[in-house]
Amino acid sequence: MPVKIRLQRKGRKQRPFYHIVVADGRAPRDGRFIEKLGTYNPMTKPATIDLDREKAFDWVMKGAQPTDTARAILRFKGVYFKKHLMRGVTKGALTQEEADKKYQEWIDAKEAKVQARFEQTAQEKAEFYKKLDGAPVAQEVEGVEGGLDGVVSEEEIPNVEVPEGEEAAAEGGDAEASAEESAEEAAPAEEEKDA
Repeated sequence: MPVKIRLQRKGRKQRPFYHIVVADGRAPRDGRFIEKLGTYNPMTKPATIDLDREKAFDWVMKGAQPTDTARAILRFKGVYFKKHLMRGVTKGALTQEEADKKYQEWIDAKEAKVQARFEQTAQEKAEFYKKLDGAPVAQEVEGVEGGLDGVVSEEEIPNVEVPEGEEAAAEGGDAEASAEESAEEAAPAEEEKDA
């Protein structure tokens, strides 16, 4: 019975989501499986991979053959690096403690790189939405304090006071204009009735 580590498609149309499973090679792609090792979501940026590294390592050491994509995922998550280190331990090139230390350093560096990528993506998304909203983006300009080019703060806008008499005259003028507009609209309506 050839055992495969492969992806099992889930999700809806145009939105794939995969389970990483160990299955009999003769079983259908989305059919019966032996054990679920994790999940893979290629729709996020960067792709989200949740994998039980210990279970995956055990299956690889037992002889399970991963598909091409599954092999790339296992390599990315460090399962094949651990296999490489354990081979060195069995040959006597490394001690178990040295191998564990190297593996943990590699995992920490990889997780930091992935986390930095998530943060960069979140920042790019925030800048994109800010640009869509039309909010002014601060720009660094040499010789200008504050670094804003063309953006005036509310403190710099002078308050202009309008005397009460002028406000009333302006409002009265608006009322006269609206009365003229309503009279013009009523006149064509009367002409249509006559016809």
